[in-house]
Amino acid sequence: MDWQKTGAGMAGAGEPGSPAVPQWFQSALADTPSSHFVAVLGCGIHYLRWGPAVSELPGILFIHAGGANAQWWSFIAPYFAENRPVAAIDLSGMGDSGRRERYGSEFHVPEIAAVLAHAGLGGRPIVVGHSFGGFMALCYGNRHGGDIAGAVIVDSPLRAAAAEKANPTQAYTRPKPVYPDQESILKRFRLGPAQPCKNDFILDFIARNSVTQCAGGWTWKFDVAARGAAHFDEPLADYLKNMPCRKALVYGAESAMVTAEVAEYMANLFAADDPIIRIPAAHHHLILDQPLAFVAALREIFAGWGS
Repeated sequence: MDWQKTGAGMAGAGEPGSPAVPQWFQSALADTPSSHFVAVLGCGIHYLRWGPAVSELPGILFIHAGGANAQWWSFIAPYFAENRPVAAIDLSGMGDSGRRERYGSEFHVPEIAAVLAHAGLGGRPIVVGHSFGGFMALCYGNRHGGDIAGAVIVDSPLRAAAAEKANPTQAYTRPKPVYPDQESILKRFRLGPAQPCKNDFILDFIARNSVTQCAGGWTWKFDVAARGAAHFDEPLADYLKNMPCRKALVYGAESAMVTAEVAEYMANLFAADDPIIRIPAAHHHLILDQPLAFVAALREIFAGWGS
């Protein structure tokens, strides 16, 4: 797929197949992934897989943000799956994976390792993590950085210790609401943090893949506890600075998370030749509001890595 030829007509709404939905998005969703589960520490971990069974190129694992799921990558992953294996994980407590009594990198790192192996992503794959997924990529890189070809951190904010924000514990403990029907819950779908996004067709797709039926109606797929802030207790900046593999940062120029101050601090944690790409007109959820620019950024990174 050629992102340069499919970049027009980004805004619009409607189901895949509708004239209002651009061809690049329809083509991506037409590349249907296979669905798999692997047991990790007593929990079923779900992932999606695209691409050939084997390849000389390193495979790619996409790791979603907190409260999100593997389907957030369904219109990104196919653009890399023509000649290499690609997978997107549902971390425990999110998407279609099982639930745990507690969560943290002590579980998510083995989950990532298990999916990398089970999906057959090769000896030295690449991990790409957005927001919370970027933090988990750092935790994985800290423990297994020698086993991967590189890690791309996507709008995952790291701040100097003195500037760290308090952990928003309320967001991780309050009960999820239950709505009477699917239409009601879809109307309540919001991005967090709040940001504009003109691509209504993407928001609709994400919303429909973020809800599930439950007793009494419909609710969000994620376990509230799985969004917990245990990663704030880890030295993530040290993980990034000392990670023994290639690394890159992609962030939105309008991000409310990776602000100019945060980006300046994080740049000092990368080597001089590590790619740092700022995507114009992009917010925190840059894979939603500038998806083709994000694809182009990843391609540039991988080309520079010889991957």
